[in-house]
Amino acid sequence: MSQNLIVFFSMTGETYADGGVINLDKGYTHIAAEYIKEAVGGKMFRVEQTREYSTDHFTMIKEAKEELDSDEDPEIKEFIDSIDGYDVIYIGFPNWYNTMPGPLMTFLKHYDWNGKKIAPFVTSGGGSSGHAMTDLGKLCAGAEIMSELSVVGTEVEHLKNRIMDWAKEKQ
Repeated sequence: MSQNLIVFFSMTGETYADGGVINLDKGYTHIAAEYIKEAVGGKMFRVEQTREYSTDHFTMIKEAKEELDSDEDPEIKEFIDSIDGYDVIYIGFPNWYNTMPGPLMTFLKHYDWNGKKIAPFVTSGGGSSGHAMTDLGKLCAGAEIMSELSVVGTEVEHLKNRIMDWAKEKQ
């Protein structure tokens, strides 16, 4: 059985869904990561930013946009020691402005991705992965970027089997 690493960035708290603001105890990407772990096993690692975003959803998305526009590398709380020894690395994130959140970019820039297999999974408000796959390819130069899974965040809990089947296909 292959050794899997499931790296993800996921927000909790306020988000916009189904025509209004709702509060999440666990983010959609986090739920998807748990389904992947259930399907293929492996180590889960949650990327967390040092500076907390606002708890108000609309303020938070403004902060995230400013962060992306400034090309800032936001600090994250920790890195894993090494990505060596993992056969497949699942990388999950919410689609923020057609790419991945800044804290995940900080994480990705920290490692040498040569020869790694990456299986990206993206949650969104209804769009696709935008230009995130192009950005992922640039940040993870030398890696094999497999076909991504893109799901609407509010549908994650109803797509457990689809997410698990996709994860198994990447083995």
